[in-house]
Amino acid sequence: MTQVFNEAGNVVPVTVLKAGPCPVLQVKTLKTDGYNAVQVGFDTKKKKNTTKAILGHLKHSKVETPPRQIKEFRLADGPAGEKEAESFKPGDQIKVDIFEGVYKVSVTGTSIGRGFTGMVKRWNKKRGPESHGSMNVREPGGLSGDSRLTHIRPNRHMPGHYGCENLTVENLEVIKVDINRDLLFVRGAVPGHKNAFVTIYKTKLVKKVPPVSDKAKKKADIRASVKKK
Repeated sequence: MTQVFNEAGNVVPVTVLKAGPCPVLQVKTLKTDGYNAVQVGFDTKKKKNTTKAILGHLKHSKVETPPRQIKEFRLADGPAGEKEAESFKPGDQIKVDIFEGVYKVSVTGTSIGRGFTGMVKRWNKKRGPESHGSMNVREPGGLSGDSRLTHIRPNRHMPGHYGCENLTVENLEVIKVDINRDLLFVRGAVPGHKNAFVTIYKTKLVKKVPPVSDKAKKKADIRASVKKK
C-alpha cells in the first residue's frame, strides 16, 4: 500500500497490484467443453517443482515456463460468450491494459491469518466488568445455553481461528493503470498479506458525471464573458 496524488492534487491511499502478464493456457467453448471459459496463468516457477500433469497440460499451449498460479474465468453462456472465448488463443498474453477505461473493480483474496483469538478481537465484543473481583473481563460469559437442547446453538460467536478466509472487496476505484510495468492502482485495501495472490474482476459500474444546474451554467457563462473582455 502507498499513496499517490490524483489530478486534483489530493492524496489518495492506494494498493498497487501486479496485474500481468497472464498467458492464456486453454480456451474452453460450448462445443468442446460444454461451457465458455478462459484458463490463464500468472507468475513463474521451476519445472522441477511442477507436477507432470501440469507439464503435460502446458504442451498443448505455447507456454514454456510453468505458471505459479492457474485460474479459470467463466464467460457468458451462449453465442456471445463463445465469440469472446474464441477471441483468445493459447499462448496469448493478457496484460493490465484490459483495465483501461474501467471505473471500478472487485478484488478477491485470502485474508491474513491471525491464529486463535478471543471474542473481543474476533467479533468486536464488549469487555466485561473490571471491578469488585470480576473474573469475566475478556471471557465469553453466559452463552445462553438452551436447557431443552442442552448444547450451544450453531453460529454462536465464540473464540476460534480468525482470518484465512476467502473475502471479496467490491467496487474499488481504479486510480491509475501503469501499462509499462503492468501495475494497477486501486483506491483502498485488498484482502491478503504483502505479495499474496488475488483475483481482479471488472464491474459494470460507470462513472457518473454530476448534472450541472441552469444557475451554475449562467454563472459559468458570465465568468467566461468577463475573462474575454
